[in-house]
Amino acid sequence: MRIFTIGFTKKPAEEFFSRLCRSGARRIVDVRLNNISQLAGFAKRDDLPYFLREICAMEYVHRPDLAPTQEILDDYRKRKGEWAVYEREFVELMRHRAIEKTVPKEIVADGCLLCSEDKPHHCHRRLVAEYLGDRWGDVEVIHL
Repeated sequence: MRIFTIGFTKKPAEEFFSRLCRSGARRIVDVRLNNISQLAGFAKRDDLPYFLREICAMEYVHRPDLAPTQEILDDYRKRKGEWAVYEREFVELMRHRAIEKTVPKEIVADGCLLCSEDKPHHCHRRLVAEYLGDRWGDVEVIHL
């Protein structure tokens, strides 16, 4: 199974959609808690499914259950928390939610986890992909 990941920040629409179209991913799995971001107009909840369908022939699925809680996000972003604490709390949340049992493999297989962060190293999409890979096995994670 392949799981792709991408963030839209610091990418113009042409680069974002070109990467997705070339990737081989079949769908975007939006793992943002709040998918109405103003950071990039093309990534808004009401526009992104249209662009994905028309430009890349891809599906769109929003899975806020694969996002951290607002409290975890606020502790990290607004209160300048430490990444190690954020990571530990989010992994525990995924464990508590048992996402490996509640998220259908067919949604994630050949899907691309989307969030806003430019790079995956300090991003929850990487944590989701790694967590599922550890539990499901035989998962290749590809960061676009």
